[in-house]
Parts: sequence; structure tokens; C-alpha cells
Amino acid sequence: MAQESAYKYVERCKGLNGLDKVILREVRGYSAEVYLDGGQVTSWKNEHGEELLFAGCKAIFKPPKVTSGGVQICFPQFGSHSSLEQHGFAKSRLWSIDPDPPAFLTNCSNKAVIDLILKNSEDCVKVWCHRYEFRLKITLGPAGDLMLTSRIRNTNTDGKPFTFTFSYQTYFAVSDISEVRVEGVETLDYLDNLQNRERFTEQGDAITFESEVDKIYISTPTKIAIMDHEKKRTFVLRKDGLPDAVVWNPWEKKAKAMPDFGDDEYKHMLRVDAACVGTPVTLKPGEEWRGRQELSAVPSSYCSKGRRP
Repeated sequence: MAQESAYKYVERCKGLNGLDKVILREVRGYSAEVYLDGGQVTSWKNEHGEELLFAGCKAIFKPPKVTSGGVQICFPQFGSHSSLEQHGFAKSRLWSIDPDPPAFLTNCSNKAVIDLILKNSEDCVKVWCHRYEFRLKITLGPAGDLMLTSRIRNTNTDGKPFTFTFSYQTYFAVSDISEVRVEGVETLDYLDNLQNRERFTEQGDAITFESEVDKIYISTPTKIAIMDHEKKRTFVLRKDGLPDAVVWNPWEKKAKAMPDFGDDEYKHMLRVDAACVGTPVTLKPGEEWRGRQELSAVPSSYCSKGRRP
């Protein structure tokens, strides 16, 4: 008991290039790392020290350069549909540790928790003329599950509402993309970013991968499963307040053109985002939006025909 009580659940330290990061630990051996630059989760390891999130081998941690990988926060836009930088500015801003989180963000003794906060700054106002308060709670639970909870509040004093789209860009590490299937979005409508966001309906009983994929699934269920045949592991993504899901793999040609990807690394990653993209969120002054994503990794008995014995 004495050893457990002395266990350090949360540690603030320096990461690559001297950047501030926070390490969350769970007594059985799970861990997660969060960089304050971008509020980005860059690592999530199981009790064996195996990395569950993907980051390119050429990843560069030099702000404001954003590293592809881990879990990235896209706000106030997903995509590149305005004068804002692609996927918004939250992922390239320096977040602060919230010194006084409100009651709904209090820590539990059996969890490792970090509360971050991002507010409008002069730089933000130049590109997005609204005042906001973004609270991000990152929790590593007692079973190793990783939860991100975002609360965004409109703090405008001019009476103006604002509208945004949002995504948790989550890069999962997989053994071989050709042996991966995604369940939970079959038969649903999606917008295909490779075909000018034309709308289609998904066919088949699961998604498998043989070429580049960049799809936004609309009105998805609260649980999506990413099944890795070779690892005999399933990532379970549970979400709340995030009706959509983005599924992306750049495949060979596009991966070779990406500065932080190795040429063949597309084979070992899959991005599945809990998102709010199809219908943007509008907040009036004083209103707040909440979106939550929970990740867990569990053993699975997936077979090549996609049926469980």
C-alpha cells in the first residue's frame, strides 16, 4: 500500500527540444504524454510499454510546426475552408495548465488527470475575431483507457455568436493497414474528400483498406471499433457530443510527399477521428459545448472473414 500511495500519477517535465510536457501514469504500467504546445497527446502506451498511437519517424517537435501523430485538437475548423490555417489554430498554440479547474474537472484519486486551458489571444483575434474559453481535460483511467473531454465556451462581450467545427485527430498504431478493419460505420453516409466531398453510402459489413481513404462519416454511433488482425487487438473509440467520424490513411503516394512520414509508414497507421464536421456548432455568448472521446485497447478474436468465433 505504501508503495502504491507514493506512486506519481502526473509529472511535468521537459520533452523534445526542451518543450514542456506532462506524463500521466497508471499503476499497472499504462502511460500517456501530453505536450502543452498544441495540447497534443503524443504517446499512449500499454502495460508492456508498447506504443498505441502513431507518430511519423520524421516527426519534428518545433513550434509552430505541428507534428502529424498522436491525438491533435482541431478547432475552430476541421479542414481548410477559410482564411484560418488548416484544421484551425488550437493545435499550434501553447496551452496552459489550468490552475483552478471548475468542479466538473476535479481529479479522482485513482486516475491521472491534467486540465489544460486555451483562451483567445491577440494572435488568435487577428485570424478569428471571437473570444472563447477552451478547457481540455485529459484522463488516464485505472484500466489504461485514455479520455479527452473538451468544453468550449463563447465569451464574446459584443453579443455575437460564433460557429465552429471540431475533431480529435487520432492516429492509431497498427501492425499492417491491409489487416485492419473498422466496424461501426457500415451502411452509413459519408462525404468523400477524395471526390470533392460528394456524398455516398458505405457498402459492406466493415471498412477495409486497399488504397487511400479520406472519408467523413455522418451521424455515427457512439462506439467505433478498429480491429487489428495481426496484433489480435481492438481499439474501441467511444464518443459523446461528436456525431461524425473521419477515417484517413494517405497510402503510398501521398505518404512519400509528407515531410514527417517515412515512405512506408502509411502501412502502420490509421487515423480515426471523433468529430463534429457535418453540422457546425453555433454558440451564443455564455453558451458552452462539450465533446468527449474515450479510447481503450482490448484483446480481440478477429478472423480473416471478419466474423468472431
